[in-house]
Amino acid sequence: MRAARYYGKEDIRIEQIPEDDTGPGQIKVAPAYVGICGTDLHEYLGGPNFAPLKPHPVTKDTVPITFGHEFSGVIKELGEGVTGFEIGQKVVVQPTIYCDTCSVCRSGIENACPNGGFIGLSGGGGGLSDAVVVPSRAVLALPDNVPLDIGALVEPLAVAWHAVEAAGAALTTDSTVLVLGGGPIGLAVVQCLSARKTKKIIVSEVATQRQRFAKEFGAHHVLDPKTYDLVALSRQLSGGDGPDVVFDCAGVEASLNTACGAVAARGLIINVAIWERPVPFQPNLLVWKEAKYGAVLGYQRRDFEAVLEQLASGNIKPAAMITGRIAMEDLVERGFRPLIDNKEKEVKILVDVARKARAEEAEGEGEGEGEVLHKVDSARG
Repeated sequence: MRAARYYGKEDIRIEQIPEDDTGPGQIKVAPAYVGICGTDLHEYLGGPNFAPLKPHPVTKDTVPITFGHEFSGVIKELGEGVTGFEIGQKVVVQPTIYCDTCSVCRSGIENACPNGGFIGLSGGGGGLSDAVVVPSRAVLALPDNVPLDIGALVEPLAVAWHAVEAAGAALTTDSTVLVLGGGPIGLAVVQCLSARKTKKIIVSEVATQRQRFAKEFGAHHVLDPKTYDLVALSRQLSGGDGPDVVFDCAGVEASLNTACGAVAARGLIINVAIWERPVPFQPNLLVWKEAKYGAVLGYQRRDFEAVLEQLASGNIKPAAMITGRIAMEDLVERGFRPLIDNKEKEVKILVDVARKARAEEAEGEGEGEGEVLHKVDSARG
């Protein structure tokens, strides 16, 4: 089968590899659509980071590994003992890898498992392939009214839902919220906040195209941090004290300082970003306000379930996030490169795993029809 294999920095190869067998308690999925994630870009430009250079404690895999952790697909095969699913069913995969034996996992915080990782980043197969075998616990049915391309957005939306849930009692329908960064995760946070009827959503984003997306997805105010004093204006828009909750989806020194400066007294900052490097931090920015700083990582199954419910009900409508669809063979040139070189205009590029096969099949059918017509015309002549 085909698979996009990651070997290291700027080295991804579309190769033929054997299909894994489906073991007890496992499900084989034929991926349909796969989203290219910022984490994939970080691995490509500067990794390996997540990709294991020595055997991963759970998957036992090492580089090269198959990429792709944001994906939907169709069930191809059921392993022994698997119930509640059927062949041909549309599904999404929660790619969380965890050991299920450490104290963290036993405490119900498996997304923070010290031995953990992600399918498509840490081994265990990946969505950028013709087939992937995953534990049945990782598979969730896609509602009938949710198409497979939208299914590939469930993973980043689950990241955002997990972050919004982490705000707890600090976030109510009367809250003013500031979202720093209008990339895929920032836009997903906006959609989750909008689905929860948040009173006032403020977004900070530089790129004009992403500013438009933020408005479309429910932001009430979209501010360019190069133009406006975000701390002063967000305080003004919130009535004077500052936003009740700030979501940092940018992960740079400027966003950290803005978050600490803008947040209300006894307000809450939620870090959603993965940071590339250490940054200076002055704790007094929070001390003087008795503000809190929290962090989230990934998601749990209940976040996937909640997002699927929101999609099925129409409360979240994320289709506009999809700014491109490409074939697997074009992964780097038409997928990674635009997201690196032209990220201001792109949000989520999906890899249509079966596109090439469909195109070749259609071309073959077209040639066959042409031959038949030619023979008929000759007979008539």
